[in-house]
Order: sequence, then C-alpha cells, then structure tokens
Amino acid sequence: MADNKQKIGDLPVFPLSLGGNVFGWTADEAESFKVLDAYAAAGGNFIDTADVYSAWAPGNQGGESETILGNWFASRGNRADIVLATKVGGGSPERRGLISSAIRSGVEESLQRLRTDYIDLYYTHYDDPSVPVEEIATTLDELVREGKVREIAASNISAERLESLLDFSTKENLARYVALQPHYNLVSRDTFEGETADVVTRHGLATLPYYSLASGFLTGKYRPGTTADSPRSTGAAQHLESERGQKVLAALDDVAANHGAEPATVALAWLLAQPTVAAPIASARSVSQLPALLAAPDLKLTQPELDLLTSASD
Repeated sequence: MADNKQKIGDLPVFPLSLGGNVFGWTADEAESFKVLDAYAAAGGNFIDTADVYSAWAPGNQGGESETILGNWFASRGNRADIVLATKVGGGSPERRGLISSAIRSGVEESLQRLRTDYIDLYYTHYDDPSVPVEEIATTLDELVREGKVREIAASNISAERLESLLDFSTKENLARYVALQPHYNLVSRDTFEGETADVVTRHGLATLPYYSLASGFLTGKYRPGTTADSPRSTGAAQHLESERGQKVLAALDDVAANHGAEPATVALAWLLAQPTVAAPIASARSVSQLPALLAAPDLKLTQPELDLLTSASD
C-alpha cells in the first residue's frame, strides 16, 4: 500500500480521497463506519464531504454525511489523524451563496455536525458571481486566522473567477486557495483541461477531481445489455450510449488485463498520472468496493498505456 503522501498546502494527504457523499444516502451510519474504518486501516487519511450531503436523498435535508463523520470521530477518537475536507455555498436555497454571513454560518454549522473545532480543507462548493471576490477572499482569510480552517480551496468555478480570487488573495497577503476540485475523469476532460487547468498550473494549485469514476461508469460494471443495482446507474449508463464511452471501456479493459487490476483502479491511476492531480476523490458504499480504489496509488501505468487511455477519451 502506497504511503506516498501528497501535500495540499501544508496538509499531507493519502493520494486517494474518500468521498463522503454516500454517507447517509446509500450507506447508513453502521455501513459508513465500516468503510471509514477500513479506509483508515489501509493508511487513508483524506476524507471529503460537504454541508449539503446528502440533501438529494428522500427524507434528508443535508448535513447527514457530516453528522455521520462527526459521530465516527467521536467514537474512534481519531480526529487528529484525518485530513477533513468539507464545503460551503451549495445545495438548498437557504444554504446557497458565498456572502460573508452565509460562509460564517455555514462553517459554524459544519463544525457542530462534525464535532470538531477546525476543518483542514474548506471549499467554496459553487462560485457565487454575485459576491465580489474581495468579500469571499477576506471572509475565508478570517476563518483561517481564527483557526477554524487550516487551508482553503475552490470547486465549480470559472477560470476567470479563480484567477481573480487568487490574484486578490496574493496582492492583499490573504490566505489563498491551495487546491481546485473539478469534475474530471476519462469521459469528462473538457470540464477541467484547458483554461482552468492552465490557471491551476500557473498558480501551483493541487487538483482533486470529483466524479473520478463518472458515477461508477469507469468501474466497468455498466455494460451494454446489463443493469446495475445503484441509484447512480442512470447517470453512469448514459456514457454507454457514446462512442467515447465504449472506447474508454475497451481501453480500460486492455490496461486492466495487463496488470491484473480492476478498471476502476486503472481509471484512478490515469488521473493520478495527470499534471497537478494529487488525490482523486472516490466513494465506496461498502467495504468490498474499497480495494479497487486503494490500489490506484500503487499502480504505475506505462507511457503507452497512458497514451492508449488518453486517445480513447479524446
């Protein structure tokens, strides 16, 4: 098992981040605890959640994932061992937005649910173009200075706004974003590559892709004529209808066969081989799904294999 920690700002992280979007959705608290225990036992220390996970599930209102994580920290006494990332500014109308008061109330509510007094990596979940970059940057800097947040990052933001926020933070000597969490995987490259990736590279940010496995499509469990027992199957299966999706699956199968690996491991290893990518984010609703994810940092793809996968995904 790889122990080659990556640095996100001053945070040393395992190069596979465990996604918390399934906690309180497809994994109840007991199953979530099993997944979390297994991830930590394997050397994992980087957990990603958000204040609104999992508001989309019937009967949920958001905050369920953070609550489960807070209960796990309290039960295991391991908060100091985990690099915890959560987000603000997404979800329901009363939670959406990045005005100073929304960020401040958001962080306090997250801290309460997570049963901690600090967040290691705090994301602006969705940009709010109605709020000046000065207000966002200043509020986040205050949270860092107050010790409530250690590092800050962004997700779902245009290249132009990201550049503006970074420039303002640098000019005013404020805490600045250390990472970007973009939608990025083998069947969704234009959601990051290009102008946004250029900004990330120019400013030395780490990239932490979400939807790393395209809602499960890149695990290879979705095939023509098959069905999968998953609430995410509709989103994943749509890739089967595209020529790109079929070509990527074929390339994943070829490379996986070369290594005796799972397609999911190969898909994550491809991401880890991309410039600036430090730790893809992937979730597991059961312990049985974890080994394929945890194996990715140890799988070193050859240049011809990387080229095959990249070409298939063009």
